[in-house]
Amino acid sequence: MNKSVSLLDVSSIEYTKGVEYQKRLFDEIISIKSKNRKNQTSVPTKNYFIFCEHNHVYTLGKNGNNKNFLADIKTQKKIGASFHLTNRGGDITYHGPEQIVGYPIIDLENFFSDLGKYMRGIEEVIIETLSEFSIKAERSAGETGVWIDTKNNARKICAIGVKTSRWVTMHGFALNVNNDLSYFDHIVPCGISNKKVTSMKNELNVDVDKSEVKKIIIKNFTKIFGMKFVVT
Repeated sequence: MNKSVSLLDVSSIEYTKGVEYQKRLFDEIISIKSKNRKNQTSVPTKNYFIFCEHNHVYTLGKNGNNKNFLADIKTQKKIGASFHLTNRGGDITYHGPEQIVGYPIIDLENFFSDLGKYMRGIEEVIIETLSEFSIKAERSAGETGVWIDTKNNARKICAIGVKTSRWVTMHGFALNVNNDLSYFDHIVPCGISNKKVTSMKNELNVDVDKSEVKKIIIKNFTKIFGMKFVVT
């Protein structure tokens, strides 16, 4: 099983171009698996991990409710945000500058065959990453993602939504770092109306070094998933 993961940091990329990029890598892995099955071969599948940021954009997952998008066309133009339907799980969320987005495009069978374990593993990566910045984060029962203070003043700091086929993954997580949280005012984030969103900057009252956050995220993916990252 190939546990090597090519790390691709593309900085800023328009959302639809980012999806196209993911899809090319996703299809490449699927193709190898299909040929292996057809030819009864065992060619190793590749794994990729994309770090990026997007321009202001709202994305609605395949199980989402478009009523959770509150902005009309006039408001969209005013705030400079686009809207896209997407094939990940989950409801509506926002991506924008100063938010760290991570897209693991991996063959889960290189690690384990358990989607629930994968989702909980991503949550654990983010929880442990935040702890290194003295932010106490946690899970919220029945709600995918990473949260702070779920018992008193619950607020979401990281959204997670993925697509899988034949144990190959795409899409991933969005960690709020220094991004403008006012953009979340125009949606019901993840379809949850009674909870807020937050960011690392909001919790710490100081700008956070995104490059340092990325390093720690990679360290924790290495620890929790056994990934071996290769910078390309």
